[in-house]
Amino acid sequence: MSSKRGGETVGEEEPAAVAASSKDGRPVVVQTVDLAKRYRRGRIAVDGLDGVSITIAKGEIIGIIGPSGSGKTTLLNLVGGLDRPTHGKVLVDGFDLGGLDDGELADYRLKKIGFIFQFYNLISTLNAVENIELPMGLANVPKEEREERARELLSIVGLQLRANHMPEELSGGEQQRVAVARALSNSPSVILGDEPTGDLDSKSAKALMDLIWNLRKEKKVTFILVTHDPFVVARCDRVFSIRDGKVIGEVVPKSIGAKHASDEEKQMMDSFY
Repeated sequence: MSSKRGGETVGEEEPAAVAASSKDGRPVVVQTVDLAKRYRRGRIAVDGLDGVSITIAKGEIIGIIGPSGSGKTTLLNLVGGLDRPTHGKVLVDGFDLGGLDDGELADYRLKKIGFIFQFYNLISTLNAVENIELPMGLANVPKEEREERARELLSIVGLQLRANHMPEELSGGEQQRVAVARALSNSPSVILGDEPTGDLDSKSAKALMDLIWNLRKEKKVTFILVTHDPFVVARCDRVFSIRDGKVIGEVVPKSIGAKHASDEEKQMMDSFY
């Protein structure tokens, strides 16, 4: 990613120090280095995050779990460029977000990051195609091109026959699939999901995770999902557990949380919350 600041191109300089590849050889997409966020509540300082260092490879599906107030959403906000850290670094595709001004950060959110929310956040006055087109319009993609891509994305998520339906005419699962298509519209490096299955029934949640797995396989999209859903945990490649702003554990879920998980595996997953 590059942008202009005072006649200088930002993002074309040498990337900040970052792991070039993961343990299995895949390129690193996201790295946080001693990441911290401190808030003030009156005279009291509260650590939203405290020294979080994680590395995420291209095409990984990462779960973030922990109790309410543990720092999960704070981590998503920092990686997504919605907030700035008090200390430490966020590097995406090798570039430090700390070097971006507010305008450049907005451009980063638009072009590098896709967002999926618990309650979909579709615009009620726009149909499915128009909702997907919206981020492309903000990125100045020509009308004909963005409509063509929006319809292609609807086909990818299995909703090509719902193109002209308004959000109220779609089920919860269908609305979330439109939201995934919208998140993909500007071909982001990373998609962030904050409780993406939280408002879905089990059938729709399974369909959503099947879609995410297919997107990872076919398009090498990286997903970071904050969740309390054991089924989502079981479908992630790795899961980080956060408590009191710190990463207290990492696990490769395999069958943890799945239908046939052993009692020992379920107890292990419970210990991460």
